[in-house]
Amino acid sequence: MGSKEGIMHISMAFVNPGDDVLVPNPGYPTYSSVTSLTGGKVRYYDLEEENGWYPDIQKLDDGDLSKVKIMWINYPHMPTGTKGSLKLFEKLVALALKHGFLLCNDNPYSFILNKEYLSLLSVDGAKDTALELNSLSKSHNMAGWRVGMVAGHREYIAGILKVKSNMDSGMFRGIQAAAAEALGNPPSWYDTVNSVYAKRRKIAEEIMNTLNCRFDRNQTGLFVWGRLPEGITSCEQYVEEILNKANVFITPGFIFGSRGDRYIRISLCADEETLLEAKQRITTFKQITNY
Repeated sequence: MGSKEGIMHISMAFVNPGDDVLVPNPGYPTYSSVTSLTGGKVRYYDLEEENGWYPDIQKLDDGDLSKVKIMWINYPHMPTGTKGSLKLFEKLVALALKHGFLLCNDNPYSFILNKEYLSLLSVDGAKDTALELNSLSKSHNMAGWRVGMVAGHREYIAGILKVKSNMDSGMFRGIQAAAAEALGNPPSWYDTVNSVYAKRRKIAEEIMNTLNCRFDRNQTGLFVWGRLPEGITSCEQYVEEILNKANVFITPGFIFGSRGDRYIRISLCADEETLLEAKQRITTFKQITNY
């Protein structure tokens, strides 16, 4: 029922109380909350802009990974929009095989403003140590329908099914039929959808420029991630002031972890008219404040 539920099922199937789970910082908060729900111990690994928002694999390898049961990765990454690479995935698979843990790639943004489709499972050896999640919510505009999928070795899937078969009695068949139809869309359909997101991203980037934020134009996914100017000392205070004075909510990066503290995120889920209105309000906000 969506890849978010898959995160829960996988954690319930493989994480025992006291097991360590590697979670990206910044990253999707559900990885840490689900780990806590299953009794696991969250171990954050840092993603830093200086390292291209990739994990420091050597640092991980040098540490004690004997209690690690799962490592969560998410490329294309949310919230930074960073794409994965074959070289990165090869290193991560090698790390997982060496230390005997499950490597899980949460991959729902694979088709959004991205044509470099890359599956973790395409790497040699990945099927022995990895799972990959995807969802139709983002890529096929089926948010709320709750259709997700997981791929990997049949033994891992069997373990997940032991949990899932005791959680529900299956998905409504009509939704499954709609999902099958959606997956049969030609490449031109994705191009049409991405042309809409591209127009929205242009406006979101203009908002970032208005706020003097630095951002990577090669980002993918449904968001634009930007670094606040050095003169801003408090991200929380800044977004709060924008909300109160401009009536525009911008997501503060710290909700994704401490490594997101100097950043903000703008969603592309809003339509062009709404984004243009937000841009105008923020322009006015800049004119009447000291920022």
